[in-house]
Amino acid sequence: MAARQLPRSVVDAIDRAKILGIRAGARSDHRFTGVWPVVVDRRVFVRSWTLKTGGWYRAFLDDPLGAIQVDGREIRVRAVPVRSERIRDAVEEAYARKYPTPGSKKYVVGFRTKRRRAATIEFVSRSAG
Repeated sequence: MAARQLPRSVVDAIDRAKILGIRAGARSDHRFTGVWPVVVDRRVFVRSWTLKTGGWYRAFLDDPLGAIQVDGREIRVRAVPVRSERIRDAVEEAYARKYPTPGSKKYVVGFRTKRRRAATIEFVSRSAG
């Protein structure tokens, strides 16, 4: 089944935001954590920086259901790992455009490493998949 996109208003709000609150896993005790979101073709993506055990990325791999905070609302989502190299390339370009400051450069460049590219997640509607 094709992934169902999030509503346009939600995607637009995420596109405007520099930080997105995410909570990984429907059955976990994770709190909301701030991450850098990007939008590519009306689809929402994030990448993990640390990939640590117990972190949000690994929690989503174990339990793909979670939530995001957008404009004061909590929206239930499903996390889908991205396998497409074309999409991963587009996500890198989106990070470079959205976060162009000198202080962001370290992270934008760091997101291009092989292990972080592999940690690209797309957020879709909870009922998708």
